[in-house]
Amino acid sequence: MNNPMLPWKSLSASVQVGVLTAGWNLAEAPVDWSEDARVFRFFVYFGSPFGAPPVVHLGLTGFDIDQRDSDRLSARATEINAAGFCAEIATWRDTRVYSVEFSWLALGA
Repeated sequence: MNNPMLPWKSLSASVQVGVLTAGWNLAEAPVDWSEDARVFRFFVYFGSPFGAPPVVHLGLTGFDIDQRDSDRLSARATEINAAGFCAEIATWRDTRVYSVEFSWLALGA
């Protein structure tokens, strides 16, 4: 018998990524910058998978940006599936980002 009332599951954590993270590409301003965003992608794996893709909330909790630059920074969750999601950290123009901290919350069944 299928029960439509499945219990909710929630997982959360905090993550820090930056210049010591493999592939970090936000610490150097491009020589010939444009309005195009520079994006760093980091896959977060859930401690235990969901039965289906959950809803994921991502929030910035801290950052280290060069003091000579404007604070241009965004974060979003993409490629959400039952096993995890991709956190996309972006900046643009000449902003140099050395590290970013974010917290995430996943809710699903």
